[in-house]
Amino acid sequence: MSDVISNAVEALNAKLDAGFDGTAKFVIEGEGAVMVDAGGARSGDEDADVTLTADADTFQSMMSGDLNPTAAFMSGKLAVDGDMGMAMKLGSLLA
Repeated sequence: MSDVISNAVEALNAKLDAGFDGTAKFVIEGEGAVMVDAGGARSGDEDADVTLTADADTFQSMMSGDLNPTAAFMSGKLAVDGDMGMAMKLGSLLA
């Protein structure tokens, strides 16, 4: 597992203390994927309710709070495929 994926798992688990009742996949271009579900975040690449795709810099900016996930989506830096309601719920947990 790459350092980018390891750091992503750690950052997501720190932010998801409120819990998440769906399944989401973050695809970090050129690095791999992170799955998020009720159990937290982990490295993986399975089917999910929603798939969010971004480059490593965009993902890091969202995790650090420098970039709002909604703003990333609206500016084209974050692609969303699947359940938009689930994406918005996840985005509110990360903001």
